[in-house]
Amino acid sequence: MSDRLPNTSSEPSPPVGKILYIDHLKVLLTGLVVLHHACVTYGGPGSWYYSEKTLKTGVIIPVTMLVATNQAFFMGFFFFLSAIFIPASLTKKGTGVFIKDRLKRLGIPLLFYSFILSPVMNYLVYYFAGGHHITFFQFLSGYDSWVSFGVMWFVVALLLFTAVYILWKEVDNSKPVKIKSPSVSAILIFAGGLGLLSFFVRIVFPVGWVLNPFGFQLGHFPQYIALFFWGIVCYNSNWLNEIDSRFKKSGRIKFFLIVFGFPVIFAIRVLFDAPVAWYSGGAHFQSLVYALWEQLTGFTIITWLLYIGKNNWNKPSPFLAKLARCAFAVYIFHPFVLICLSLLLKDWPVDPALKLLFVAPFGILFSFLLGHLIIQIPGVKKFL
Repeated sequence: MSDRLPNTSSEPSPPVGKILYIDHLKVLLTGLVVLHHACVTYGGPGSWYYSEKTLKTGVIIPVTMLVATNQAFFMGFFFFLSAIFIPASLTKKGTGVFIKDRLKRLGIPLLFYSFILSPVMNYLVYYFAGGHHITFFQFLSGYDSWVSFGVMWFVVALLLFTAVYILWKEVDNSKPVKIKSPSVSAILIFAGGLGLLSFFVRIVFPVGWVLNPFGFQLGHFPQYIALFFWGIVCYNSNWLNEIDSRFKKSGRIKFFLIVFGFPVIFAIRVLFDAPVAWYSGGAHFQSLVYALWEQLTGFTIITWLLYIGKNNWNKPSPFLAKLARCAFAVYIFHPFVLICLSLLLKDWPVDPALKLLFVAPFGILFSFLLGHLIIQIPGVKKFL
């Protein structure tokens, strides 16, 4: 999804061979994206191209817990990891070449998704799930969602954030200020403050409210903007070389927040008989509690993964290298894979929860297989 961080004498970057775990983390996050959307299909909160929700409470609660935990960190982490590579790439290529390269590598896949892949996926759902047996060209004659970015909202936001960063660099040519790497306590304080800010933003833009046609859920954007910014700071301040054992305790904190914190949130809902919508936004105590839990959980998971990645996943692996190489292709095409699998199982007379047990693992497997095959197509590697 981004350029590899090079090693230059003018920038404080670590050697390429010492940040292999960044690519490995990308593979993990990409797999979680596929899992997340499979869960949304069959039981988790949220909307998707095709939906077949289970009604079993014993399934809905753990699936919702998984989706909420994912949402707390995985897309924000993508922004953080993508931002890390931007300063060095901009310095190396120059502004003009960097912009041209970024528009080619992100803009062309974005156009492909909106104008080709998205209509195909919507047609499949319309034909097989909706029972409207018309031809694809008949479907297109009434199709009015050409500017529909779907999961590519991330690319649109990344382009927007990058453009703001470039404009800022054009105005301010001074050397970036180096900031000492934060302690876990400082990270928790920042996350708490961000949770409070998210609460206020969600009074106006609750979770689930989408800014069309971009697909932006503005209720999550305080975290996305913050983590993109901290990704830039991380590179400029060389934080990757300062990840040490003090960050290990973030693992215990995130475990407590997930295993004990989320049930407390659920208990509050039961005790006060609060509508689920109150957790999504508005001036409600439940929205504040959820926003604080989300940011504290998200930042502790990210901190812990960076520690685990550097200390345990920083070894060369030809297999993981291949998976990382096709991760962007997987991100683009995984909705197509999930839709096809879900439609194939549509008439299977079992509870949707059981279908999830098949679609989730096979969705991940087939998405990476398809992604690997796609990047073998001549010319495609230029864009993916």
